[in-house]
Amino acid sequence: MKILLIGGTGTISMAITRLLAKQGHTLYLLNRGARTAELPENVKVITGDISNEADISAKTEGMTFDCVGEFIGFVPEQVERDYRLFKGRTKQYIYISSASAYQKPLSDYKITESTPLSNPHWQYSRDKIACEEFLMKMYRENGFPVTIVRPSHTYDERSVPLGVHGDKGSWQVIKRMMDGKKVIIHGDGTSLWTITHNTDFAKAYCGLVGNIHAIGQAFHITSDESLTWDQIYGIIADTLGVPLKACHIPSDFLNAIGPYDFEGTLIGDKANTVVFDNSKIKRAVPDFTAAVRADQGIRSTIENILAHPELQTEDEEFDKWCDKVISVYESAIDALR
Repeated sequence: MKILLIGGTGTISMAITRLLAKQGHTLYLLNRGARTAELPENVKVITGDISNEADISAKTEGMTFDCVGEFIGFVPEQVERDYRLFKGRTKQYIYISSASAYQKPLSDYKITESTPLSNPHWQYSRDKIACEEFLMKMYRENGFPVTIVRPSHTYDERSVPLGVHGDKGSWQVIKRMMDGKKVIIHGDGTSLWTITHNTDFAKAYCGLVGNIHAIGQAFHITSDESLTWDQIYGIIADTLGVPLKACHIPSDFLNAIGPYDFEGTLIGDKANTVVFDNSKIKRAVPDFTAAVRADQGIRSTIENILAHPELQTEDEEFDKWCDKVISVYESAIDALR
């Protein structure tokens, strides 16, 4: 098949790029060319800024595709642009939405694709919902061949999955553990969460490409494994060979004190227990099974981070914030005893 990926080098999309290339498809990536050195040799890159509609229209003139995959569409204006660019030029358009779009708070902990879409806590999620609504409207009214995919906390070899971290990624939390310092875990650490390795996500996604049963449908793609946040942080600490020193702090407290905005990422997402029913994606892609167990994936990721200094981005501001918050929180507890 002839496939165009808009983006194609991110956490989710890089694994998809590698798998589609391995499967022998004619694969094009449309992006700014930042990570071309990491791409398989048979991948073709169209270098450009997708927000420059006229330029991209010119660069793709006369090209048609079996599938167009959009990985960097976050607001309705962006998918409206894609509709103008690719209407009548692709047999399928796969849009990456987000499982954070599902109803918060949940009325039932187990999520299916029929769970209502509503998240009053996170503009990111509301924008994803609006993108879905536009695309499905174009499918119903004009036959635009859309497929919606909703990932939930997909990770790769460059960053471990965490609930609370700074703006520069996960390394500072890893470093705090290695330095014997306490780390903040939101809530009491017992709520359930689902993490999915990007290679597992890619298997299901690629099974939807060119799949006639996927047109006009929405799917989430996640692991079937559920862990508590204490277990996730515990795996990280165990891999590092250090004891987990956890400070459990309520999510609403963390959001209230600033400067980090945790309303969307915690209250509207990670603070909620979520368990996904993956029956629908398994019907559409019968051979899909998430094979990377959480402890295996996290260990592999940490080993890769420790072996690559360029992935070890320190965040002194976040580190000082953690020290201050933990000190104040524990002092308040001591004062009230």
